[in-house]
Amino acid sequence: MRASTGALFGLVLTGIVTHLLLGNTLGAAMLIAPMGASSVLLFAVPSSPLAQPWSIIGGNLVASLIGVTVGKLVGAPVLAAGLAGGLAIFAMFWMRCLHPPSGAVALTAVLGGPAIHAMGYNFVAAPVLINSFLLLATALFYNNATGRKYPHVATPSVAVSHDTKDAPPLRRLGITPEDLDATLARYNEVLDISREDLQAILLETERHAYQRRFGVIACSDVMSRDVLSVEYGTSLNEAWQILHSHRLTALPVVTKGQHVIGIVTKADFINHAQPDNHTGLKGAMAKLLQPVKNTHSAKPEVVGQIMNREVRTAFQDQPVVDLVPLMSDAGLHSIPVLDADRRLVGMLTQSDMIATLYEKNLQPPPQRPAVLTAVPGGKA
Repeated sequence: MRASTGALFGLVLTGIVTHLLLGNTLGAAMLIAPMGASSVLLFAVPSSPLAQPWSIIGGNLVASLIGVTVGKLVGAPVLAAGLAGGLAIFAMFWMRCLHPPSGAVALTAVLGGPAIHAMGYNFVAAPVLINSFLLLATALFYNNATGRKYPHVATPSVAVSHDTKDAPPLRRLGITPEDLDATLARYNEVLDISREDLQAILLETERHAYQRRFGVIACSDVMSRDVLSVEYGTSLNEAWQILHSHRLTALPVVTKGQHVIGIVTKADFINHAQPDNHTGLKGAMAKLLQPVKNTHSAKPEVVGQIMNREVRTAFQDQPVVDLVPLMSDAGLHSIPVLDADRRLVGMLTQSDMIATLYEKNLQPPPQRPAVLTAVPGGKA
């Protein structure tokens, strides 16, 4: 229903606006037939690489240019149609804007009849590009308004947090990018999905299989509930003493209502202390923690001035397996856990994750009772 309504909305609006812009000069060409095929991609499968903005704009542009040029140079209609379609596909592959309906655009330029031929290269701008931009604009609005992100952004790859040559931890196990590349090379076909999305789907499938095998463990089952936190105005010295005395690596920064607004870690203190070398760390840290007597100072004085505002959080009923990529590849050591009202109720650390994995994977399976089998002669 969403795709059907979107196509209706997009095609009608595109036709009406094109008519208002150009009047009756184009006749039936105010809305060319390939836009129907484009609407299938933009509204039914907007995550497809073939349905992205550059695909429809670039594909229709190059196909219409090739179609008009071939139509002018080649007199035989069938040969011209074949050349236009083949060259359009080649150009779209080369420009990375493959869009199947653009093949129909190339044929329309060749076989559209006297009205289209009379337009010449004006056909590229109106109606092809006008139709393409209008349909794309409606797809941008409609897909996002109905809860689907468009244009589709492929799942970003996780950067190695330590700037070394090693791959992130999750890529060293299971299906690796090299495995995927080798399989795709043997497959030797163009798939209607990006490599990054395919890898993300496989990873999500592995997580689902893990939950099916071992059951769902929620964050509330393993998180620490007696959470130490600080407020925006907590002094740096007080926050550092809490971290040091309780042997913590991070403290959530919360409001009076226990809503998380940031997180401060030992690394934040060290980064803002800016020691010149290892021997100067103690002095630099003391200088950072010591309050300045002057009213105005550029030196950070409270936690809110050095905290990380882009804090990653989880919900208490969320499966812990969802947090594995954050803990492993993204390198997070602690994740605040929130309730349904987004208030802080717990803290999940790497130690909690290790304990969970041990409980579910490393413990020996329970011993089954021995089964006695009766044998002839009365002995078992």
